[in-house]
Amino acid sequence: MGVRESEPLDVATLREDFPILDREFDGTPLVYLDNAATSQTPTRVVESLVDYYYGYNANVHRGIHNLSQEASIAYEEAHDTVAEFVGASGREELVFTKNTTEAMNTVAYAWGLNELGPGDEVVLTEMEHHASLVTWQQIAKRTGAECKYIPITDDGYLDMDAAADLITDDTRMVSVVHVSNTLGTVNPVADLADLAHDHGAYIFVDGAQSVPHRPVDVQAMDCDFFAFSGHKMCGPTGIGALYGKQHILEEMEPHLYGGDMILKVTFEESKWNELPWKFEAGTPNIADGIAFAEACDYLDDIGMEQVKTHGEALTQYAYDRLSEHDDVEIYGPPADDRGAVVAFNLDGVHAHDLSSIVNDYGVAIRAGDHCTQPLHDVLGASASARASFYLYNTEAEVDVLVDAVDEARQLFA
Repeated sequence: MGVRESEPLDVATLREDFPILDREFDGTPLVYLDNAATSQTPTRVVESLVDYYYGYNANVHRGIHNLSQEASIAYEEAHDTVAEFVGASGREELVFTKNTTEAMNTVAYAWGLNELGPGDEVVLTEMEHHASLVTWQQIAKRTGAECKYIPITDDGYLDMDAAADLITDDTRMVSVVHVSNTLGTVNPVADLADLAHDHGAYIFVDGAQSVPHRPVDVQAMDCDFFAFSGHKMCGPTGIGALYGKQHILEEMEPHLYGGDMILKVTFEESKWNELPWKFEAGTPNIADGIAFAEACDYLDDIGMEQVKTHGEALTQYAYDRLSEHDDVEIYGPPADDRGAVVAFNLDGVHAHDLSSIVNDYGVAIRAGDHCTQPLHDVLGASASARASFYLYNTEAEVDVLVDAVDEARQLFA
């Protein structure tokens, strides 16, 4: 397809790549605004799955026959494509996982259990997704380490003065979300990386909400680890990635054992395979890995700057429209300084009820705590409604959402 950097997205044409967007429910067109949970999948990504299963379905790294060779090459090249998409230096720094959560757990188990102990600290933020917060919380309990949390300001930003105080020589890991899936806050991860490295600590960046929506360069931000998921960026479910600096991954011990992650095995001991296969034990998710790479190519063809600009414009429009009434509370930074997500509450209407009402209009949004229960405690909200946007969404769809919210306002008046 290809789009020049100066051109806006041709959303009408893009929507043709997503047949699911033509669905109707009792004659009401689908308006899909739950992209922070899972994006939709374009035809060419689905076709890449079909091509694998119909054309060269075989196990990788285990056979000399033609099908195995073809599958192995495609799977290895998929690592190259995904690594390049986020600015990694090569496939050695890019491990395929099930999702962002598994990537987080890979580092927590392979590094955290071996390296953390009493007196060590892990610094997180109050806006962390449970994938980060729960994982490091539990590893800290097992190792005797302590978790500390960088607070947020009233307008949804990280308190960087507090961060500078919390990150000390006792800090071993800083784990921070790049873009909050609830507040939309875009955190200064490069500044946090500098803080962490000044004290000899590593930094792990949760990129689940950033990689789908904006250009990302892991080397430029100087993070030590970075994780993201395919299903939020036009890819299939069940596949994600862990980026890690090569020298760190080489020093880490694997935490899953079995086939393909070994180089030599005797009855007495085993020698681990080279990167990234050292961390990919057993038969991997070959088909989805290949489709993951196809999703990266799809987004590259569109242009991530265009995706970012389109998301920002839609977010601004939705923020402004929802703010037309004083009974709507929107959480997080201003409209012109956030990711493509708007979490809000309507006075007197529980988020679950609001989600049910807008569903009658064909609008799919998320309602609940969005896997950020501690953050909602800080916000003083038991739940919130969340609309999240992607490259195929339109202002007209935002208008449908706002009309549905108006209906809820009248029903509960």
